[in-house]
Amino acid sequence: MPSPIVTFFLQHGPRIVCELCPEAAPNTVRSFLHLARLGCYDHHALERLVPGYVADLSYTAFGRPEAKYLIPCEARAKGFPNPLRLTPGTIGMGGYENGIAGGECFFPLAEDPRLEYNYPAFGRVVEGLEEILRWNHLPVRDVPTHLGPGVRVAAPVEPIVFTRVEVETFGVDYPPPERLEGAVLPPNWA
Repeated sequence: MPSPIVTFFLQHGPRIVCELCPEAAPNTVRSFLHLARLGCYDHHALERLVPGYVADLSYTAFGRPEAKYLIPCEARAKGFPNPLRLTPGTIGMGGYENGIAGGECFFPLAEDPRLEYNYPAFGRVVEGLEEILRWNHLPVRDVPTHLGPGVRVAAPVEPIVFTRVEVETFGVDYPPPERLEGAVLPPNWA
């Protein structure tokens, strides 16, 4: 069965294409596909860019109620047999102390021990890695946030806007994700 393909179209710049890996993080892939079908990534600007670390699509659950949920962590550090390392060229799902975000995915911009196996990698970049790595050299501005001490949030001075995200599942039906019921949601989602 072919792996799902997701294409991120940028307002300015080349497209980014990822092959998702449901065998590595099945529920994480289902969550991403669910929110992509709902249009949560469309017309959304990259919210966090920390050169030499990560490019986060969101840390606010896109400001959309349907994206405000947590899922179990499918990362090796949490006992899940996910074989993928979070390195440049992969896509990962961000998380919080009490669970993994439903759709706050990110691109690693460098190898970093804070990422490796602590968050679920759920796909590989097959086109557009040069564009992602170019973001390492963009000017950024600090953004005030309530993510806690030691967490830097910066955004690109010139916004990086994802005009739309398309998914191709090759006829395979991916149901909505299993959610952590009753989980306390992060305060930055309020």
